[in-house]
Amino acid sequence: MKKQLKADLALLLVTIIWGSTFVLTKNALESLETYNFLAIRFVIAFVVSSIVFWKNMKNINKNTLKYGFLVGILLFSAYATQTIGLLYTSASKSGFITGFAVVIVPIASALLLKKLPEKESIIGVTCAIVGLALLSLDSNLKPNIGDFYTLLCAFGYAFQIILVGKYTNEVDSIAFAIIQIGTVALFSILFTFMLETPVIPSNSKAWTAILVTSVFATSGAYIVQTTMQKFTSATHTALIYSGEPVFSAIFAYILLGEILSTQGIIGSILIFVGMIISEVDLKSLFKKKEDINEEILEK
Repeated sequence: MKKQLKADLALLLVTIIWGSTFVLTKNALESLETYNFLAIRFVIAFVVSSIVFWKNMKNINKNTLKYGFLVGILLFSAYATQTIGLLYTSASKSGFITGFAVVIVPIASALLLKKLPEKESIIGVTCAIVGLALLSLDSNLKPNIGDFYTLLCAFGYAFQIILVGKYTNEVDSIAFAIIQIGTVALFSILFTFMLETPVIPSNSKAWTAILVTSVFATSGAYIVQTTMQKFTSATHTALIYSGEPVFSAIFAYILLGEILSTQGIIGSILIFVGMIISEVDLKSLFKKKEDINEEILEK
C-alpha cells in the first residue's frame, strides 16, 4: 500500500507539471505550428533521456523496442487526434472528452486484462467525470466531427495507460519510456513535414517553453509514469491524470489572472475528492469502525 501511495504521489507530481506547462505551450504555439512544436519537444526529450539513461538504452532488447514503439504510436495518435479535433470543437469540450479516458481505462482494463476496478476507484472515477463535466463543459453541447476525433484521442491515452501498466513489468521501464518518446518524435517529424512548414524558433519565449516541456513534461513525466505504474493500477493513473485541467486552471490564475467560474471550482473539488476516495481503503475503514463500535458496546 505504501508503494502504491508513493507511486500515486509521483504521478500526481507529473499531473501538476503537465498542468503548469499549459501556459508555456500556449506561448510556444504563437510562433510554432503544432507538430513542429511536438517534433522539437520530443526530439530533445529523446536525446536528453538517451544520454542520461545510456546504460538502460545500450542493453535494449527486442521486446522493449516492440512494446515501446507500439505504445508510442498510441501516444502520438492521442496527440494527433486531439489536435485535429481542436480544429472543429471548443477547447472546453476537448478537455472534457479527453478526460473521458478516466472512464475508458477501468472498463477496458476489466475486459482486456480481466482486472476489475476496486469500489473506491469506481466511486473516484464517477466523481472525476462529473467534476470534469462541470469544469470543462458549457451550454454548447451539440456534437460534431471534432468531438469524434477527440474521443479517439481519449481512447489513445486510455490504451497508452493500460499498456504501460501491462508491459512495464516485462521490460526495462526507463528504456520503454524513452522508446515511446522517440516514436512520438519520429511521427511528429513526419507530420510536420507533410502538413506544416517546419521552422526552428528564433525567440527565447518559444525556446523556454520547448526546453521546460521537453525535460520536465516529456522526458521526466513519461519515465516517471512507466516506472511508477509497476506499483499502481491503470485506473488510479487515469484518475490522477484527470486532475490536469484543474492544475492548468490554477496556474492560469497564478500566471495569467484567469478566474474559474463557481461551476468550475465545484468541478475541480469533485476531481480532487475522486482522487482522495481512490486512495482510501473502504474495507479497512469500515472494519475499523466496526471494531470501535464493538469496543464501545463491550464497555
